[in-house]
Amino acid sequence: MTLGSKIKQLRHRAGLTQEQLATCLGVSAQSVSKWENEVAMPDITLLPALAGEFGVSIDELLT
Repeated sequence: MTLGSKIKQLRHRAGLTQEQLATCLGVSAQSVSKWENEVAMPDITLLPALAGEFGVSIDELLT
């Protein structure tokens, strides 16, 4: 599974919109959309916050 599809899956599981996730991470909703559509990748410095938001480890997020 790609990182983008993992983010989308976990976001849906958490019941968050792209806008809500973006607000939590301090990025734009367009950034979240680009991650989910594999157009861009999240900055590495966001991985701890992203994993924390979903309640998973960074390893789990990346695999």
